Amino acid sequence: MGGNGKHRWKITFYRSNSSSKNPPKELLCPISGSLMSDPVVVSSGQTFERLSVQLCRELSFSPKLEDGTRPDFSTMIPNLAIKSTIRNWCDHNNAQYPQAPDSISLDKAIRAVMEEDREDPGIRVSERELLRGMAEKPPVRFLHAATELGRRVDHFYSSSSEESVVIPSASPPIPLPFATRPSCYSSASSSEITAELETLNPNSSSPECKEEDQLMTKLRSPEVIDQEEGVILLRKLTRTKEELRISLCTPRLLSAVLSLIVSRYSTVQQNAVASLVNLSLEKPNKVKIVRSGFVPYLVDVLKGGSSESQEHAAGALFSLALEEDNKIAIGVLGALPPLMHALVRAESERTRHDSALTLYHLTLVESNRVRLVKQHNAVPTLLTLAKSPASAGRALLILCNLASCNEGRSAMLDANAVQCLVGMLRRRGDLDSESTRENCVAALYVLSHGSMRFRGLAREANAVEVLSEIEKIGSERAREKAKRLLMVMRGGEDEPNLDSVLDSGAGAGLGPTRYRVGRNLHTANSTTF
Repeated sequence: MGGNGKHRWKITFYRSNSSSKNPPKELLCPISGSLMSDPVVVSSGQTFERLSVQLCRELSFSPKLEDGTRPDFSTMIPNLAIKSTIRNWCDHNNAQYPQAPDSISLDKAIRAVMEEDREDPGIRVSERELLRGMAEKPPVRFLHAATELGRRVDHFYSSSSEESVVIPSASPPIPLPFATRPSCYSSASSSEITAELETLNPNSSSPECKEEDQLMTKLRSPEVIDQEEGVILLRKLTRTKEELRISLCTPRLLSAVLSLIVSRYSTVQQNAVASLVNLSLEKPNKVKIVRSGFVPYLVDVLKGGSSESQEHAAGALFSLALEEDNKIAIGVLGALPPLMHALVRAESERTRHDSALTLYHLTLVESNRVRLVKQHNAVPTLLTLAKSPASAGRALLILCNLASCNEGRSAMLDANAVQCLVGMLRRRGDLDSESTRENCVAALYVLSHGSMRFRGLAREANAVEVLSEIEKIGSERAREKAKRLLMVMRGGEDEPNLDSVLDSGAGAGLGPTRYRVGRNLHTANSTTF
C-alpha cells in the first residue's frame, strides 16, 4: 500500500448497540471492515464477506491486503465456522447479528480504491494489467501439462540437466510408516549441495539467506530459463539446510513460488512444488504456507499435473496436514476428493502412499470425517480398497478414523463393513502382516461403539469364531481387541474404550516414529526433496 497510509480504505458498516467491546479482527471482512454476515473462504485461504468478493469479481479487481498480498477470488466456500463464531460473539456481547453491507456504498468504495491503486507509483501498468487478467481467470487446470522431459522411473529430477537422484524403488511397508516426511524423499550431502550451488552460482561464497535477492530476480523473471534456474536453486538450497528453509519462507518468496506452480512448463512446476515441500518440512512454515493460498493450487496439480508434480503435491499436502491448525482449512479448500482419487488411481506408488497418509491426518478432525463420508461417499471406495492386499493397510487406517464418528459408523454398517472386515480376518492371506490384522480388528472394535446394530451384524458374519481364534493366536494387541469385542458381543462391555483403541490399536507395529490413530504427535521433520 505504500508508506503514506493512502490505502486505509475499509468501510465499516457494523455498529454495536450495547457492547463496549470491538469484534476480533478475524471476524471482520478485510475489504469492508465490518462484521461479516455471510463469510466465505476464497481460493487463497482468506475469509471475506460474500458481497465484497462478488463486487470485486464483477470489477475484476483484487485489492492489496495489509500483508501486501492480493487474494484469489476465483472460488468461494461458505465459512460456517467463522459464521458460528460471529453469532456466538454477538450473543456473548449482546450485539445484533450483522446484516449484509449496502451494495451501492460498498461498490463505490471499491471503485475508489481501484482508482487509488491505478495511481500508485509502485505498480507499473504491465503489472496492473497482469493482476487484472489473473482476477478474471480461474486457477489453471494442468490437464495440458505433459512433461517436456521424459520422466525416468524411480529417479527424482532436480533440474533440467542430466543429473538425477536415485530413489530406492521398493514399495513402502504395509501398514504405512507414519514418519513425518513425504515418501518421495531424497537427500544429498552438504558437500554435494555446496558443489552444485557453486556451479549454478559461482559468484556466491555460500548458500545462505543472502541468496534471497538473487532467487527473487530469477523467480520473478519473465524468461522461463531464469524461472527454471531459480526454482532449481531454491530446491537445492532448501534440501538439507533447515535454517534456510525457515529464513527463506518469506511472503515475497512464497508469492513468487505460488506463481510458478501454475507454470505450463513442467520442469518449472515440478521444481516449484518440490521446493514448497522442502519449505513445508519446518513446523513454523506450515501455517504460513497454507495462509499464503497454496492449497487450491496443490489441489489443481494433484488433479491434473504430471506424475512427478502429483508426487510432490501429495507430499506437500501430507506435510502441511501434520499441523493441527491446517487440517480444517485443507479439507474446506477442496483437498479431500482429489486425495481420494489419487489414493485409488494415481500412477505413482509415492502419490498413493502420501495421499493415504494425508487423508489419515485430515480425518483426525471431525469435520473432515463427516465431509468425507457425507459429501464424498468415501466409505464404499475405502472398503473396496481394503479387500485388496496391496491397499488394505492404507484403507484401514482411514476407515478406523471414519468409524469414530456417528456418520462414519452408520455409513460403514450400511455398506456391510462388518461382513467385509470379518471376511478379511477369516482369509488370512488377504492381510499381508500382523499389523494389518490388528488394524482390521481395531476397525471392528471402533464400529461396535454405541451401535445397537453391530452385534446382530457381527453374529450374522460369524465373527465369534474368527475373533476367538485371534484371541488365542493373534498378536498381543490383536488379542486384546478381540477379547473386548467378544465381551461386547456377549453384552459384557457396552461402551468400548475408543481411546485405548486409538492409542494402541490401528497403526500398531509402525515403529517408534509412527503417528497413532487419533493422536496428533509432532516430531521434528528434516527430510527434504
